[in-house]
Amino acid sequence: MLDTSARLLRLLSLLQAHRDWSGAELADRLGVTPRTVRRDIDRLRELGYPVHSTPGTAGGYQLGAGAELPPLLLDDEEAVAVAVGLRTAAAAGVEGIEETSVRALAKLEQVLPHRLQRRVGALNAFTVPMPGQGGPRVDADTLAELAHACRDCRQLRFAYAAHDGTVSRRTVEPHRLVSAQRRWYLVAWDVDRADWRTFRADRITPAPPHGPRCAPRTPPAEDLAAYVSQGVSIQVYAERATVLLRVPVAEAAAAISPSAGVLEEVDEHSCLLRTGAHGLDVLVIHIVLMGYDFEVREPPELRDRVREIRDRLSRALG
Repeated sequence: MLDTSARLLRLLSLLQAHRDWSGAELADRLGVTPRTVRRDIDRLRELGYPVHSTPGTAGGYQLGAGAELPPLLLDDEEAVAVAVGLRTAAAAGVEGIEETSVRALAKLEQVLPHRLQRRVGALNAFTVPMPGQGGPRVDADTLAELAHACRDCRQLRFAYAAHDGTVSRRTVEPHRLVSAQRRWYLVAWDVDRADWRTFRADRITPAPPHGPRCAPRTPPAEDLAAYVSQGVSIQVYAERATVLLRVPVAEAAAAISPSAGVLEEVDEHSCLLRTGAHGLDVLVIHIVLMGYDFEVREPPELRDRVREIRDRLSRALG
């Protein structure tokens, strides 16, 4: 009886993890005959799980959407990973998700084995969140609405607040959401401007009814994360620079966020940083405070400004 129950749980776990299984594949995974698989499928149906089957050589089994969630089947590492994700969800910059995450974590802890409850409990008891860090909060409903529009390829209408507070009406063809630390960005084709644009999700106020469906467009870059990083850290600024940092790119990436610049490996000891700021003085401070030896590649005006500041600091030291 125990073997049968364990096999049913294993079968349910397989059906949850993969969309379609053939009878032969399930039999091979479970180490039983196809006939036993069919009997186990019937038992799952008797328990209320909607397992759909397709006859024929190309057929198989699929777990359908039911009225209730099936049991959560996780191994030890998966359970701890989910708990960590829920514990840190409040740092994702999504408004109102903290309470939901706490409720979900409480439900998860109730069904965890005792050994995992101790591990997750230790994580919760000895982790202190630092509030007030990072970017602005994003409404969870707004994120969901943006994601649905991306999925359905449907034109989206919204009011957008620029950096200076000016509000404009936009009609876009949404493509993808990009998250960078606590900030969320929408990459979309701006219909009125006939060009790709990146919008801060926290500045978007949806204005339904939205537009019709639209044909998917070729995205502006294969790596949308790099595309957004370049846009928010370089292109929006009046002053831009390329600097050689004498530090491995992995070490620099651990300290420099995607919103502060774009990194490119040169060799195992150095990397290029492309960044921007509203003025040359701000650029100098921004680069110096990174704490790495550097060499200004461009623009020449930045090199001149570094020399002027160097001389001023030398005079200050007498």
